[in-house]
Amino acid sequence: MFEIETREVLYDNPLDAPNCIETFVLEGTGATSFPMGALRLDSCLDPEQGQAANIVFWCPEQFPDHIRITWDFRPIHEPGLAILFFAAQGHGGQDLLGPSLARRNGPYDQYHHGDLDALHVSYFRRKAPKERAFQRCNLRKSHGFHLVAQGADPLPGVADVHEPYRMTLIKSGRTVHFGIRDLPVFSWSDLGTDFGPPLGGGRIGFRQMAPLIAEYSNLRVEAITPLP
Repeated sequence: MFEIETREVLYDNPLDAPNCIETFVLEGTGATSFPMGALRLDSCLDPEQGQAANIVFWCPEQFPDHIRITWDFRPIHEPGLAILFFAAQGHGGQDLLGPSLARRNGPYDQYHHGDLDALHVSYFRRKAPKERAFQRCNLRKSHGFHLVAQGADPLPGVADVHEPYRMTLIKSGRTVHFGIRDLPVFSWSDLGTDFGPPLGGGRIGFRQMAPLIAEYSNLRVEAITPLP
């Protein structure tokens, strides 16, 4: 998708069995399973409970800046919405999984107006009728709810999904690239003039809005040569 020079593999997890997620952190009331050899995430609460039914699943590793993140995504049940958080830290560089931050349990405002700084890309946005009517991938920057980039979402509905989709996210300094199956979706450069300085390294995490059920596998993070 992009001309990227890989320096080393920082993290490589097939997400194909329970031992692969022993140190992951689940926020919200959700369930994990592996019925098809991939991590399946599902909320345990009725979606009528709104934001309380949504979940976040954090990878246990801290990652530096200048990385490429790839993972396989397969939606199983819709509607819903999927998100990847990245470059996520507590304010002032605190560990977002540390005890000094407020407890989180899934509602969205805890993540964009809580004590976190992060970027997040939303995709397979099928939760609301207006999202299904005009399907886009969004990039937002937090603290705050700042929409900074968009692109058309090529993912089909569940009925037409026959195999996982390879997702690629590149974060290098002020630059973010996102693509699906080598198709560029959006690129963005953070000039640091509107919503605070560019973010650096941090944690990554999967978020789902109920009643989405989806599978994730082959999570890989590579250090790359910084982009100009």
